[in-house]
Amino acid sequence: MKTITLESTLPRVFVNERIPASDVWQRRIEFERGKSYLVEATSGGGKSSMCSFIFGARTDYEGRILFDGRDSRDLQMGEWLSLRRTSLAYLPQELSLFAELSAFENIKLKNQLTDHIPEERIEEWLDRLGISSRRNYPAGRMSIGQQQRVAIIRSICQPFDFILLDEPVSHLDAVNNRVAASLIVEEAARQGAAIISTSVGNHLDLDYDFRLKL
Repeated sequence: MKTITLESTLPRVFVNERIPASDVWQRRIEFERGKSYLVEATSGGGKSSMCSFIFGARTDYEGRILFDGRDSRDLQMGEWLSLRRTSLAYLPQELSLFAELSAFENIKLKNQLTDHIPEERIEEWLDRLGISSRRNYPAGRMSIGQQQRVAIIRSICQPFDFILLDEPVSHLDAVNNRVAASLIVEEAARQGAAIISTSVGNHLDLDYDFRLKL
């Protein structure tokens, strides 16, 4: 997939409200593969909604979302499953880890869908993010910052053309933010993929091609 285009898109909950000027809502915005985007918003501005709309988890919006010119509303379930396995990676704000599974089991569960990443690279990522000692801890017993690092690794354990990162470093300090950013950038560059990251304050520490206000 080369482009994701939002055309006059707006969450239905905002339809009868006066919304602030936006670079995204009710405009035509095109995300291109290989580029990086920061979407900044105030709390409640709809950044999580935007990610959910693009990922197909929600459809309560006006306007259109196009994948290489095709309306995403026309996709069948099998096509969505294929896209999510090979083209769209997603780190939701709520992380969606399985609390009873260990950090490594959460990552492995995702990686098994495509066997995309060698196990030794996952071990390297755990070490670089400072959570190798928590490898076998249940995710539910880890701190939010540790869980966030597990979820970041899990999100890049697949092929992708675009990666959606909803407040990916909201609970990370500056050092871990930089390490997380380097991992994501390295993997996105290896695949020629685009990075779409959202933030209400602490944003993923990288040089963005575009900064958008939601």
